[in-house]
Amino acid sequence: MTLSFPPPALSAVQNVSTVLEQQGYAVLLPAQLAQLARVDLPALLAWRPAWDELPPDAYLRDGGRYRRRRHSCFVVTGDAVAQQPHRPHWQPLAYNALHGGLERHFEPMAPALVGQAAWAQLLAWLGSVASGLKGAQAWYAEAHQFRIDTTDGIGRPTPEGAHRDGVDLVAVFLVARSGIKGGETRVFEADGPNGQRFTLTEPWSLLLLDDARVIHESTPIQPLEAGGHRDTLVVTLRARGFQAEG
Repeated sequence: MTLSFPPPALSAVQNVSTVLEQQGYAVLLPAQLAQLARVDLPALLAWRPAWDELPPDAYLRDGGRYRRRRHSCFVVTGDAVAQQPHRPHWQPLAYNALHGGLERHFEPMAPALVGQAAWAQLLAWLGSVASGLKGAQAWYAEAHQFRIDTTDGIGRPTPEGAHRDGVDLVAVFLVARSGIKGGETRVFEADGPNGQRFTLTEPWSLLLLDDARVIHESTPIQPLEAGGHRDTLVVTLRARGFQAEG
């Protein structure tokens, strides 16, 4: 029997910073996200077709074919969001034992998506959340569109296992899930015994993580029908620059 635990959503949209400070993570339902970020939920839902156009991830060291992605970088300063020249994605081995220490070159996100006012508003709001948690400053944001599919019979949203990302704030938006089982989210204290597990099911539900305090992973997905997949948008925010080798 497969158990699916509902996400522990905020009891009130005003207390996202308090919840992050208390437990290191927070979950928002789509309506809560729309209210807090001041974005139109139908506008976010209209982005879903952009996940149908993601190139394959050529860097999977487990030999899988289950991941597609795009990646772009931005600097968020208050309400200002500036896209940066395209750059490779890099993480140290300390945070990603499977794919760390490697420059990974992904295709950028489509201008038709990142040029929208709702995109800038969403990133500006994430910057305000990070500033509320860590202090007001510029934030170096990396945005990743992911599709995990079941081409090989199983898809792994986090092939590196439970991990931190080496940033200050991580935002995981569920964009869509179709024809799958699995994909349970697990969040654990980085320095303690406590953890939480739940399944994000509603498009544009959001998991926010204080990366210094918690580690996270998502369990593999399996198909319930042909073409089963799980789409997410992951945005990381880091102070004092992007992660770079050396």
